[in-house]
Amino acid sequence: MIRAFLAVDLPASLRPVLSQAQEELKKSGADVKWLPVGNIHITLKFFGNITDTQVVDITEAVAAATLDQKPFSLTVTAAGAFPSPKSPRVLWLGVGGDLEIMRDFHRRLEAGFAALGFPPEDRPFAPHLTLGRVKSPAGRVALSSALVHLATPEVAPFQVNEIVLFRSQLSPKGATYLPLKVIPLGG
Repeated sequence: MIRAFLAVDLPASLRPVLSQAQEELKKSGADVKWLPVGNIHITLKFFGNITDTQVVDITEAVAAATLDQKPFSLTVTAAGAFPSPKSPRVLWLGVGGDLEIMRDFHRRLEAGFAALGFPPEDRPFAPHLTLGRVKSPAGRVALSSALVHLATPEVAPFQVNEIVLFRSQLSPKGATYLPLKVIPLGG
């Protein structure tokens, strides 16, 4: 079985910005498991454990959805948290830009995955860049304050030209993401 997810990988030029945001939030002293900057992405669909045959089926569904999809532009926006900044469990930077285009594309992807037996998420699609996950309440008040005061990164928009089906290999050191398939937008 292969643990897999579909995502928009980020350009390397964004890594310093993501790292800087993490460093600012770390000053809160909160108990957070920070994601390695190279692992940060925009998740489009988490599949869980799938077979080699399902990899082929998913790739074909993605290829069909991307055939008429033109590249689109995204940018990084303000920080936030799920479920809320006052009660943070997942820390993130927001995503802006061509969100309606991205949401329409996501709906087409989900329709293709539903036909393969992968039901859509219960909650609305909310593209974001996960920076870390809160492990305990320690430092929560300081972390909430740091989130609210974190400056919105000043970065140029980036172009989404492809999406990636990743394999996630878990180990005691954390997850390693390896590209299984890279699917360009627009065929």
